[in-house]
Amino acid sequence: MEEKVEVTEQPGGGDLGVVRQKAIDALCEHFANDALSVEEFERRLDRAHDAKGIEDLRRILSDLPSGDLPVLHQGAGPAPTARWQGSVPASRVRERGWVVAALGGVEKAGRWVPARHTYGVAVMGGLVLDFREALLPPGVTEVWLFTLMGGAEIIVPPGLSVESDGVAILGGFEHQEDVSLSPDPNAPLLRLRGVALLGGVEVSIRYPGESQRDAKRRRRLERKNKGRLRDGS
Repeated sequence: MEEKVEVTEQPGGGDLGVVRQKAIDALCEHFANDALSVEEFERRLDRAHDAKGIEDLRRILSDLPSGDLPVLHQGAGPAPTARWQGSVPASRVRERGWVVAALGGVEKAGRWVPARHTYGVAVMGGLVLDFREALLPPGVTEVWLFTLMGGAEIIVPPGLSVESDGVAILGGFEHQEDVSLSPDPNAPLLRLRGVALLGGVEVSIRYPGESQRDAKRRRRLERKNKGRLRDGS
């Protein structure tokens, strides 16, 4: 059950702006989890932008699974993310692991524990490493990728820090980074390295259960609403 924190609305509206953004983030998560249709999602976003107080925002979320606003972190340090919470003690993590797809496809998904150093190879095949529900230890988890006339897709959840460096030769190595402004030094970090030769590596950010199509639609709506917040509408 989520912790609830009482928030007092200040005359200057600063707290309302923070709560409004958290309510919008919560709506995005519910939409990604199929709790809202596109039409209902857009309708509630409009209500969130027009809300005059925190209670208005609470009513927008009252009938959804969480039943309330997300927790608001109060204090000097950065707020911990609520979007990714999978972790495991370092003692449970293997040092090395291999995932090989040759003339076929291999997928790792669900609640799995990646090795500290994972080597992924795709030769005329496809490789999918889905970290959305993976259990990672604190510190760095490295994934080394090699694709030859094949492809590798890396799926990560929002809130998980990811670094990538890759070389593409007649191929592609795609990663649109979303770096946290206040990273937790003790949080897990996924570090990707690799070479794509006549093949491709793609890193995508999606919620658990969210399809690639739904993720694109969600990001488009999020960009639209961020623009509305900047414009003050």
